[in-house]
Parts: sequence; structure tokens; C-alpha cells
Amino acid sequence: MPALACCVDAAAPPGYAFAGDISFPAPVSFTGVPLPATDDIINHWSPSLSAALYNVDGWGGPYFSVNAAGNISVRSHGSATLAHQEIDLLKIVKKASDSKSLGGLGLQLPLIVRFPDVLKNRLESLQSAFEYAIQSEGYDSHYQGVYPVKCNQDRFVIEDIVKFGSPFRFGLEAGSKPELLLAMSCLCKGNPDALLVCNGFKDAEYISLALISNKLALNTVIVLEQEEEVDLIVELSKKLCIKPMIGLRAKLRTKHSGHFGGTSGEKGKFGLTTAQILRVVKKLDLAGMLDCLQLLHFHIGSQIPSTTLLADGVGEAAQIYCELVRLGANMRIIDIGGGLGIDYDGSKSCDSDISVGYSLEEYAAAVVHAVQCVCDRRSVKHPVICSESGRAIVSHHSVLVFEAVGTSSTAVGASPAFSANYLAEDLSEDYRFLSEAAFRGDYERCLVYTEEMKERCVEQFKQGTVCMEQLAAVDGLCELVKKAVGAGEPVRRYHVNLSVFTSIPDAWGIEQVFPIIPIHRLDEKPCVRGILSDLTCDSDGKIDKFINGESSLPLHEVEGGSYYLGMFLGGAYEEALGGFHNLFGGPSVVRVSQSDGPHSFAVTRAVPGPSCGDVLRVMQHQPELMFETLKHRAHEYVSHDSASVLASGLARTFDRMPYLVSLYSFDDVDAAAVPAPEDEVVQWSY
Repeated sequence: MPALACCVDAAAPPGYAFAGDISFPAPVSFTGVPLPATDDIINHWSPSLSAALYNVDGWGGPYFSVNAAGNISVRSHGSATLAHQEIDLLKIVKKASDSKSLGGLGLQLPLIVRFPDVLKNRLESLQSAFEYAIQSEGYDSHYQGVYPVKCNQDRFVIEDIVKFGSPFRFGLEAGSKPELLLAMSCLCKGNPDALLVCNGFKDAEYISLALISNKLALNTVIVLEQEEEVDLIVELSKKLCIKPMIGLRAKLRTKHSGHFGGTSGEKGKFGLTTAQILRVVKKLDLAGMLDCLQLLHFHIGSQIPSTTLLADGVGEAAQIYCELVRLGANMRIIDIGGGLGIDYDGSKSCDSDISVGYSLEEYAAAVVHAVQCVCDRRSVKHPVICSESGRAIVSHHSVLVFEAVGTSSTAVGASPAFSANYLAEDLSEDYRFLSEAAFRGDYERCLVYTEEMKERCVEQFKQGTVCMEQLAAVDGLCELVKKAVGAGEPVRRYHVNLSVFTSIPDAWGIEQVFPIIPIHRLDEKPCVRGILSDLTCDSDGKIDKFINGESSLPLHEVEGGSYYLGMFLGGAYEEALGGFHNLFGGPSVVRVSQSDGPHSFAVTRAVPGPSCGDVLRVMQHQPELMFETLKHRAHEYVSHDSASVLASGLARTFDRMPYLVSLYSFDDVDAAAVPAPEDEVVQWSY
């Protein structure tokens, strides 16, 4: 190509330059390397093509879609959302991040946007699915679920679930003493018939607290996870004169073989074996408390992929339930645990850890049918069906929005000229081979020769016989040749204003894949493929696995403004699991409800993310003392006026979030206004 010929002409010694009228033919299409988009393709791109490219309707329906403006729309009421009720996610981000002087909230990104209306719709949809299955099958009892607070312990999430679930007797599940305390407090405002299911390992204090909650007229069930816990329950209930409601967790033989099936099967972490269940029944009978045993709990594992596996496990548990009835227990409830999965990639696959091959309705129908068949065959009264669906309830209700602040690219600019003497002695043969391959149009050989040239030059650099300018020039030439033959590396690294460890820990810890896409510019063709690299000083702080098995993500050029990305379906677990790696704290949070206003939404709560001072306190530092130390140092080593400027800037830094402030919102930063003396330049960047 002309650009390549020009570069080689400038760099090569006489006798080894490409002829001026010779160029590479048009690049071939290499597998996995997209051809540059033509203007015709770009001009005819549409939001619907972006929706198909990112499979938004697959994983996002019925809550997320792409609107005519090329932005992500939120449909808070699911399929019942009317056209005028759709919320433009970009408008929420602008409202949250714009300065207060512009009518915004002045929050810094990253940002979690919560939609309580979506939470309400998920609860209603789950309840409706079970009610329909119960009515269709002629089932003689009812469904009432509980939400496992471990999925997201945020106060407002829990309070919303209790409020929205009150008409359905929807309760909570706790797995630790702090979770039990918050569940007790929240359920005081809930339906009196709602269940409070106590799971997890228990000591005397945990069990006493659960017994006290019964005294407070809460419908609390203490679920035995270990055989030894029954002795504590018997002893403490008699000591406190409180009759408990007891459940037990059975360790089923049915096993979920996927990534999330570690808690299932005979070797699972929790639950009682058949022999242990029989011993527990005997102990309760001897203590005169067998009538207290009223609930059977089991858990096949999270993200159950198919209704076949589900029905198998539920059928086995129903047999155990009927056996407990036969042994004299006062059984009322079968708790099928969690496992109701969500479709992270929209593939509706039964053979994937990030997808499920069923709908809410099919899930409920499989459960109801399996329980009913066993109970009818054994002539046992149909139990109340309880589930502990957490992921399926809260995953959709929040979106994590973050910004790409730049990219790392292998694009080549003008390369500096080589030393003619060096080329004549060491690289002339490489240039001759490259020239001959170019004449023949032999792309593979061109790449081989450029790589050999690069390796030889690197060795020379390590030996100190080649300078940095020469090394950079060879690098540039090699990249230019790759680009000319269509073999240049197509994947860029997008630097995002985020900590993966803090905000998306499952992506790092268990390689969980979430849908991540731009939330705007979807009316433009994304012509770049990229991976995401976070702010942390850790090579694992990246995302290079995406839905549909992709190792890179279609993205747009970052140019002249903010470029926002959204991670979806992350409302479960991510916030609770996030830590403080590199002392990056959590994101800012806004709660957004659908309204009849001009933009279809109202921000009902806005909370800035933790400041630098806040995250320092988590690690036992004392920001106030740290500031005083630095302030004293400033007055000791800097002139009085400049020391005041430094101290003012330091104080503001302690109060700001650890994340970067976009250059495009720099005017919103309240930077120090006092000028420094001319001989002492002080500059603060946020």
C-alpha cells in the first residue's frame, strides 16, 4: 500500500526500498478479523441492528430495549409498560452526573441505578406464575416465597421487597445473625403470615435470637443445617419457654452438575443425610417436640439449568416430606430453596452456567406438578410451597453505569527513520525478503519476515546496540505491515472508570459473565472490538469474557465526550461481595421510579459513593489525623499562601470519591481558587 511503501522508502537504505508504484493488493479477510466498516454500512446502521448485535431482547426482555435515539430504554413494568412510560437510561445518568448548577445531582460515576418498579414487577411475576400453576393443576395449598437477604442486603431493597410482597405473604430468609436482625426489623412492617426462614450455621445466640423473634409474633422457622443444632433448640426453647417452629434441610441425592451445583448432592456443604434426619426426628419425639417440625428445606444449587433437573430434585424432596409426615411430624411447608435462574446471555440454553432453558411459568409448573404427584400418590395433604429465589428477584432491578476514559491501541503513527548504516549491516536482508514477498502478494511471508525483523531488533536492543528510536521505528513498521495485510490486532483495551473487584467481583472471582453494552450511541455501528480494563493496579482487573462466548466486545470510538457502558443483571450478590481493593469504594446510587413527568422518571433517592476518607476509615486509618499531619507538613515546607492552597486541596481530596473525574465534567470540580506564587506552581487535578 502507498503508506507502507512510503514508510519503507524512508527507512531502507539504497537498493532495498519498495518501488514507488508497487503496493500490496487489497487486504484479505482473515478469520475473526472484521473488515473496516464502509461509510455505506455506517450510514445505514440502526438501533434495531445494535439490539440484535448485543442480543438485548434476549437477556433484557421485558425490562430493557434500545429506543429510536439509540439509547437503552428501561421498561419498569415489564411487558405491561406503556410506550410513554419507558425511561431513557442516558437521561438518568445525565441527571445524576450533571452539576447542580445545571440542574443535576452532582454525583460521580460509577453509578448504580435502581428501579424499584422492576423489583415490584419481578415479585408480582413470580407470584403470578405460581398462582397460575396452582390453579391449573388443582393444587390444594398456596405459594408464599421468601427473599434470601444475602443476595442484596441494601436497606431499601429489603424494605421494598417486604412492602411489595406484603399482599402475597412474602417473607425473608436469613443466614447470619446480622441478617436475622435486619429481617426481624423489616418484617415487623410486613404481612404477619410472612415466613422468616433461618438458615446457615447456628450457635446458641443465633438460635436464641430466632426464638425471641417468635415471641415477637414473627413467623420464624429455624432450619436445622447440622444435627447438633437440634440439641441447642430443644434446650434453649425450654429455657426461654418459647415453642419453636423447626425445619430441617435435607441433603438430596439429586445433584446439579453445573458451576453452581456445589451445594447439592450427598457431599454438599449443608443439610442432613437420611440417617441424620431419622435421628433428629427421634430426638424431637423424645423431647415431646415432634409437632414443632413443620418445614422441609432443600437446595439443588443456583442457576438450575432445566426443569427436568428441577422436577427430579423436587420429586425426591417431596418423598422425604411424605416420609416425615408418616413418622409423625406436623409438616406444613416444603421449601424448595433457591435455584430459579436467569438468562444472562439470552440464549435460553439448558447446557450453560449463564443461561436457563425455561420461563418463570415453566419453573412454577414443574415445581407444583412434582410436589402434587408425589403427595397424591402417598395420600398426603398438599403442603405450602415456599421458594428462596434471590437472583431471579433482584438481578434485573439495578444497572451499573460506568465510563470509558480512554483506550490503548496498537495504531501506528509516523515512524522515525532508521540509521542507514544499521539497516545496511543488519536489516538489509530482511527488507529484501519483505520486498519480494510484497511483490508476490504473499501475506503470510510478509508477516513472518516482519516478526523476524522485530525479534532481531529486540535482541540488539537488549545488547545495547540499538537505541529506543530505532526499536520504536521497527515496531511501527511491523504494525504498519500487519495493518496493510489485514492482520493487525483488532482488539483494543478500553480503560474504564471502575474497579472490577469492588463492583463486579463475580467477573473476577468465578468468571461470571454479565451483559455489558454501551447505553447510548446505539444508532451508530460499533466498529471497534475491545476488552475492559479497570483502574486497579492488578492484571486481573479486567473483563475479557462476554456473553455468547465472546472474548471482546463491539464498541465505538471514544471521542469528544463521555462514553457510557452499562452492566446489566448484576443486582444480586455483586454489591455485598465487593471489597476495597486499591481502596476503591462502592459506586454512587440513585433510586428511580417511573413517573408521569416529561422524562417519565423521578429520582427518589441519591447517595454519593464512599469518599477517600470513608474507605480509609474501613482500613482503620484516621483521615482527620492524616489531614492534620499533611497540613502541618505543608506549613513547614511551603510558603504561607501556598500552604493554604495545598491544605484546601488536600481537604477536598479526602472528601471526594476515589474514582476519576471525567475531563468533560472538570468545570464542575471545585478546584482551589487561590493562585500560588509564581515560583511555586501548585496544580490540583481531580
